[in-house]
Amino acid sequence: MKLINIKHPDEQVGFREAVLQGLGRDQGLFFPQKFQRLDNVPDLLEAPFVERSAAVLGHLVGDEIETAALEGMVSTAFDFPLECPALKPNERALELFHGPSLAFKDFGARFMARCLAEFHDGGPMTILTATSGDTGAAVAHAYHGQPGIDVVILYPKGKISPLQEKLFCTLGGNVRTIAVDSDFDTCQQLVKQSFEDPELKHGLGLNSANSINIARLLAQVCYYFEAAASVEDVERLVLSVPSGNFGNVTAGLIAHRIGLPYKRIIAATNINDTVPRFLASGQWDPNPTVATITNAMDISLPNNFPRVLALEAEHGVDLAGLLASVALSDEETRDALRALHDRGYLADPHSALAWRALDRSLQPDEEGVFLCTAHPAKFLEVIEETLDIKVELPGELEAVRDKPVLSRTIAGRMDALKGALLE
Repeated sequence: MKLINIKHPDEQVGFREAVLQGLGRDQGLFFPQKFQRLDNVPDLLEAPFVERSAAVLGHLVGDEIETAALEGMVSTAFDFPLECPALKPNERALELFHGPSLAFKDFGARFMARCLAEFHDGGPMTILTATSGDTGAAVAHAYHGQPGIDVVILYPKGKISPLQEKLFCTLGGNVRTIAVDSDFDTCQQLVKQSFEDPELKHGLGLNSANSINIARLLAQVCYYFEAAASVEDVERLVLSVPSGNFGNVTAGLIAHRIGLPYKRIIAATNINDTVPRFLASGQWDPNPTVATITNAMDISLPNNFPRVLALEAEHGVDLAGLLASVALSDEETRDALRALHDRGYLADPHSALAWRALDRSLQPDEEGVFLCTAHPAKFLEVIEETLDIKVELPGELEAVRDKPVLSRTIAGRMDALKGALLE
């Protein structure tokens, strides 16, 4: 598999090097130079999830990982269920939150951890990652206790839910957590700047487990095939995806590019609506990030959007015909939570927002699947306030609810982060 740096196409690497390096020169994202179409999609949709996922990832990665090794990596990474219950005959929820951190990020984080275990040469390695809520827990649990790998997770102080924070800020050991006194966009920029600092990059062996890392992104392609397998006619399938950093949507577009023939995909955002406005006007005009009840999507500078544009410019994906993007307010999201609860389904705010975007646009001859990206209990404060109910905690959250947070706080500046990293 050959990948290029989107900013500098002359920088070309294999999958192994892209995974180990994380980012290319000048903070450029690695992306496949070309995609080949799968020729057996109908057969794949009949296969079990893990078997199908190994085939999809083998198709994407090529011969850099032996088939038997890749099958073992996928089977141990995706060792938890995913479900796709029907809410009504033409609407389904793809539940991606049954992994150890109760969020969809477990798919990418756990597969990337298996890749690093396969590729790591034993030298120093520090996983530096920014999170707006769910990535932190997925990465922390994927690497906690793994010999030879240190983990540092940045998150915006006071801007994630308390239980999200407890799930990854109470582990200790080789996992360090840093609360940044700013927003997620600042955290993400600090990660990028760190990769441009030779002392940090080489001295600490920096890598990132954000969706900037190609291993995480490719792992997310797999569950779009599960959504397709759940409906009667994939060519009538409409997908709706809660969208912040746009890695999830990028993965969905890759699935389409390699042959999954769904009809269209909706990127559902909150009022941090850089992408919906861009698709409507052609003007890239980010506003300051605003805090909302869907905090994982409080992002005004989505890091993966250059990959979305590359899919159109370099790989022939028809964004105008395939991709729509809408923004919903907090009140609209609360209304969606209530409407779903009245139907007997409890969703977290991000998933409810995606459902509302789908429900508004779904036509009678279409089948819709919205991605449920986090367990509702991770946002129990919003849900209990909105629905006036008591949310029961799953065991994973009950176990950390009363543990002390081990994070330190820094200012949102590169010198502050560098000092913390070099201690």
